[in-house]
Amino acid sequence: MFDIREKPNMVDSAFLIGAYFDRRHKQEAFDLLEELSELVATLGINIIGKELVFAREHTARYLIGSGKAEELMKQAKDIGADCIVWDNELSPGQQRAWESEGNICVIDRHEVILDIFNMRAKTREARLQVELARMEYSIPRLTRMWAHLDRQGGGAGGGVGGAGAARGEGETQLEVDRRLASKRLDKLRADLEDVKKQRDTMRKDRTRVFVPHVAIVGYTNAGKSSLLNKLTAADAYVENKLFATLDTTTRRIWIEGAGQVVISDTVGFIRDLPPTLIAAFRATLEETVQADLLLHVVDAGDPDRDAQIAAVNAVLAEIGADQVPQIMVFNKIDTTVLPARAERDEYARISRVWLSALTGDGVDLLRTAIHEYALDARSPSEPAAA
Repeated sequence: MFDIREKPNMVDSAFLIGAYFDRRHKQEAFDLLEELSELVATLGINIIGKELVFAREHTARYLIGSGKAEELMKQAKDIGADCIVWDNELSPGQQRAWESEGNICVIDRHEVILDIFNMRAKTREARLQVELARMEYSIPRLTRMWAHLDRQGGGAGGGVGGAGAARGEGETQLEVDRRLASKRLDKLRADLEDVKKQRDTMRKDRTRVFVPHVAIVGYTNAGKSSLLNKLTAADAYVENKLFATLDTTTRRIWIEGAGQVVISDTVGFIRDLPPTLIAAFRATLEETVQADLLLHVVDAGDPDRDAQIAAVNAVLAEIGADQVPQIMVFNKIDTTVLPARAERDEYARISRVWLSALTGDGVDLLRTAIHEYALDARSPSEPAAA
């Protein structure tokens, strides 16, 4: 896999491309291209140009028509871009075609997200999950990697297994790389299964004396870790960057009248989150599935918040967490003119809260909402944990 962060001398600048195939989707495509700009900037790469393209149909070779593809390749080279970054997902064959014809590094949105996750992974579990996702993405692209080596001077060099191969032996080395990669995948999956067993054991220990479990979910950079800190006075990592949190941070808080509640922060979601990442992070995301209540945190001031809410709910449905009760938490009201307030649903329970995790305005309303759900979750025979 071409990790653009590991080659700073090769990639300093990028030309971004997004394509849409239905004129009704132009605004959505524009928003996604703007979001891609943030993702690429997170990797420390300068964006020196971007282009939103309408195409009437998908093509097998370039995704878009060959004439427009050649025009974009020339445009990228003319402005001095080191890399083309596609917002759309490219097949391995399309990626190879763009690179061979344009003689330029080409990656897509999924690879950018994988690189960001790789940069953010700190614990052993997160590193295992990211490596699994990256390898599952990379294996179909091993042929592309050998093409890179051929262009760089003779086809020699270490593949996945680190063994060299002279020109003409690429196919043999490719088979070796695939076999070694397959073994590594098996090892990663086994290690992550051990992680899952450890999580299950910890979860069972937690439930011997019933303690309600609340999970904080939301779009990346919505302020989830800041909210956890405000609720618990904890020191969860907070940074105004995409995917600042990859690991599940769990704390206990005391809710007056309801006792102890376990609250967990989780990895942020994003539109078009690579399926390999969802699968790899399933052990982490199971904290969400097992929760008694979800706090779905939204940036109240983001003009694209409805699409972000839909993206989060789509991932929750995919992992089986869509049946867990939710409170919508509209955070960052300090950046808007919205007041702190709470709304109740048809069952008279708080279902929406507007607050600021930064200033604390409205956080008391959320505590009240958690209190109500904690009391409902506890059966009459189960006392509050001390």
